[in-house]
Amino acid sequence: MISAKLRGAVLCAALMLVSACAAGPQAGEGPATPATTSQETSAPAGRATGTATGGVMMSDNIKQVAHVPRTAPFDGTDDINTDLAFQGDYAYVGNFGGFSIYDISDPTKPQIVSQVACPAQQNDVTIHENLLILSIDEPRAGPECDAGENERSWEGLRIFDVSDKKSPRYVGAVQTECGSHTHTMVPAQDSLYVYVSSPGPEPDSKTCPAPHELIQIVEVPLKSPQSAKIVAKPDIFPERQHSEFASGCHDITAYPEKKLAAAACFGDGVLLDISDPVNPKVLQQLTDQENFQIWHSATFNNDGTKVVFGDELGGGGQATCDRNTPNTKGANAVYDLVNGKLEKRGYFKIPREQQPEENCVAHNGSLIPVPGKDIMVQAWYQGGVSIWDFTDSANPKEIGYFERGPNRQAGIAGSWSAYYYNGYIYSSDIMEGLDVLEIDDPLTDPAKKVKMDDFNVQTQKSY
Repeated sequence: MISAKLRGAVLCAALMLVSACAAGPQAGEGPATPATTSQETSAPAGRATGTATGGVMMSDNIKQVAHVPRTAPFDGTDDINTDLAFQGDYAYVGNFGGFSIYDISDPTKPQIVSQVACPAQQNDVTIHENLLILSIDEPRAGPECDAGENERSWEGLRIFDVSDKKSPRYVGAVQTECGSHTHTMVPAQDSLYVYVSSPGPEPDSKTCPAPHELIQIVEVPLKSPQSAKIVAKPDIFPERQHSEFASGCHDITAYPEKKLAAAACFGDGVLLDISDPVNPKVLQQLTDQENFQIWHSATFNNDGTKVVFGDELGGGGQATCDRNTPNTKGANAVYDLVNGKLEKRGYFKIPREQQPEENCVAHNGSLIPVPGKDIMVQAWYQGGVSIWDFTDSANPKEIGYFERGPNRQAGIAGSWSAYYYNGYIYSSDIMEGLDVLEIDDPLTDPAKKVKMDDFNVQTQKSY
């Protein structure tokens, strides 16, 4: 989702973002792109069960095993759930109001361990050893959680020590230009490098002046995280051809074992060499002005031979999963990496048409670790959670799904992030809370044998 922070009137007009031009989550304003052809859809994944209005629908191979609603202090209209990270028996869930830690030792009965009030957008979260890092993409009065909004002169990264899960401790922060919309960890021996992605610049802003380098790299010394600082500001393509209205990156996925990263930089997709993590080098720059509006996120397959780029058409606030929007827009594009270059093969979009009031577009997802297969679970806002197979890059297909009926009270609703971790799918639902799903399917069953010690979706590890 694009930050609710205004990055200038020109940026809003260019991207046609509902949420980027408001103070908080807003309802959609109709289709983002007029369609000239009907949307092509594939066959349904299975017989839907439940009701179509106010209830739940799911394919026969999906079971909802747990649901934990949002609770105070994160149950207000603007306290929307965001991203997820995992470590051991714990799940960390970001929220515009702060973050929560869940005990998931029994995935069918998640228990809240602690909730830390620390308001900001988006509070996307990662975990490394005892350090939890939050992305702050909204000017605040200062780095501390109780800084408020008066002066609005600070944004960036906040760092917490979560050694004591019941009492996380704020240990420091790093101010970054234009804040941090999302961030990506690249671990080193004694330090943690953090790639900061953020939109910008914003004219006359105290926190987002021009020019705005596309990536800022923060070094967090593991033994003294309070001394974290920016160590590089690489402008990865200074002569960017498609940045008339906006610059910056939305999301970067690193695959340190392969010494690669894939960056979704609003108007472009970028393949990076991160052999030297402080000096990433561009290997390839992709553009697709016909089908992509916002290059939102990227996912490598396990072999590092494919990249899935998602297009967040409408910025997350609009209904783009309808018959008036082609299946190549607001969708995933699958690229094969051939002789060091990415080549587009196919597209995937959920095959279930959503209602006009349901914001729906490709959003955050992760691989399901099935050896020899390329299978992914993904959030689609009010389109729910989709499991899809892209082993055949040119012909991806859905194999399972879970979704609720329309939420007519909230403009922005549905699954923000859906990730697979140690046998279960965890979905961070913007308004409903935390869902835990289980898939029982011959295609995905081998994944149940794969155990992870931790999981941060933007720092891929092989399985």
